[in-house]
Order: sequence, then C-alpha cells, then structure tokens
Amino acid sequence: MVDLPQLPEDPSKLAREPLREQIRQVLVEGLLSGRWKPGERIVERRVATELKVSQAPVREALRELETLRLIETVPNKGARVRAFGVQDMAEIYPVRAGLELVAAQLAADTLAGDPTPLEREVEALQAATARGDVAEQIRHSVEFHREVVRAADNSVLMHTWESLGVEVWTALSVRWLDMELHAKAVDHAQIAEAFRNRDPEVGQMLSDHVLNYVEAAMRSTEKTP
Repeated sequence: MVDLPQLPEDPSKLAREPLREQIRQVLVEGLLSGRWKPGERIVERRVATELKVSQAPVREALRELETLRLIETVPNKGARVRAFGVQDMAEIYPVRAGLELVAAQLAADTLAGDPTPLEREVEALQAATARGDVAEQIRHSVEFHREVVRAADNSVLMHTWESLGVEVWTALSVRWLDMELHAKAVDHAQIAEAFRNRDPEVGQMLSDHVLNYVEAAMRSTEKTP
C-alpha cells in the first residue's frame, strides 16, 4: 500500500492553511496517485493515525470531498471513492464556464484598468511551464481564473465558483488527459491581453477556454479503445 504524504512541518505553512484544508489536499493527492481506487473505502481512523491528527479534521475533509462528488458515504460502511470520470467533467465545466462568463463581464472595467493580477499569474505560469513543473502550472492556472472571479467583486459568485473545487478538477483533468498545459498558458496570455484592451468578447473567450477541457476529455475518451 502506498503511504500518504505527510502534513508539512513548516510552522508558517500550518498557520496559513486550516488543518482541514491540508488534510483535504493530502487525500486528493492520494486519489490522484492511485492510493485509493474507485469503490475502495477511505478509513477515517487509519488516515488520522497516518497523519498524526485527530479524526475530526479528517471527517471534515472527507465531507468536503463528498461535496465535490469525489467520494460517497455508504451507510454502515463509511466513505468510499466514487467512480468519477469524464461525465462528471461534462456536468461541472459548463457550470464553471457560465460563472466565469458572468465574472468576466463584471470584472471587465476593473481588469482593464489594472490587469496586473492576471499578468502576474501568466508570468508565473509561463515560468512553471518552462521548468516542466506541473503542480505549479496547475496552481497558477487556477489562480488566474480566481483573479478574474475575485475582480468581479461578487461574494455569491466567488462562493459558488469556489464550491466547484476548481483546483481538484483541474488536477484531475491534467492527470487523466495528459493536458498540454503549455497551450493553456498561451490561452491565459491572450485572455489577459483581451482584458487590457477592453475586448468585448473576453467573456466568451474565457468561457470557451474552460469548455475546451471538456472537449479534450471527450476526444480522449473517443480515442480510448
């Protein structure tokens, strides 16, 4: 059995992120690495023992993963991994694309006046791409989109967007589909430029960019024998 990654020992890291969030990240990495297969149980007590924490934050992290539809709770059996796949993406990504279309419309004036937050993430994404650092590519790709939603200055929109678990599904997309993230970096640069130039089509550009993940997933599935 593959061991779980350990929680960070850096005190500053522990201070920045709630324990629940750190455990959630560890559990997600376990799903991505194949530690748990679809249908397999995730034993709360065992995870708590391995991570040297109480069961309470593990339980909270598992509830969050259930909200993201990555696991399901079975009566008298506890949590187990769902057989998630491309169909889940086909349901989640159009919702995300619609939210980001609205976000782009609300944020257009703000980001035209100061596109620095987007350009900063584009630069970081390009640097990560040049290094071949997939984890950082994913992080800065998601942060780019988060900056657009943040600039919309709408708390309901932000909360709804965050509830989709964008980081998790982006990571899953990349791992499943071997997504060419360098192409995504180019997309992000073009979108940032469109905001700077007050392009009226920037919202549609952003929405189409998100939906491209689903289209790539469908093509990948069709090629699979």
